[in-house]
Amino acid sequence: MKIKSEKTVVNADVKSVFNFISDTRNLEQLLPENEVKDFQGSEKDCSFKVQGGIVISLEQKELIPTQEIKMTSGSKSPFPFKLSVHLEDKDGKTEGYIAFDGEVNAFLKMMVKKPLTNLFNHMTERMTTVFADQK
Repeated sequence: MKIKSEKTVVNADVKSVFNFISDTRNLEQLLPENEVKDFQGSEKDCSFKVQGGIVISLEQKELIPTQEIKMTSGSKSPFPFKLSVHLEDKDGKTEGYIAFDGEVNAFLKMMVKKPLTNLFNHMTERMTTVFADQK
């Protein structure tokens, strides 16, 4: 199952956005507060509970400076997946989106596709707010 979030433009340079996202502790600021509990993070991995008590864990796998942050599911996740954040410089601002590729069966796909799509769109939209707040 592949999901791609909406693209968004953040009013910050690509290096700042890349540095922010590459520290997985900062992902907590991008998650919807009322839908996520028990966030735990270090610089290279994080985990949190989503509605229904499902634990999602992420581990950083590869950093392509100022372009892409690649992560994979950690051992606590209910199914294997890859998640990457794509960034591009747009005249001093940053355009970005999240791409997800998960190995889920047809039944699970029906249950998780819409919530995950909404989550990734929320996270990209939240980036604009996070950087607006820092100005």
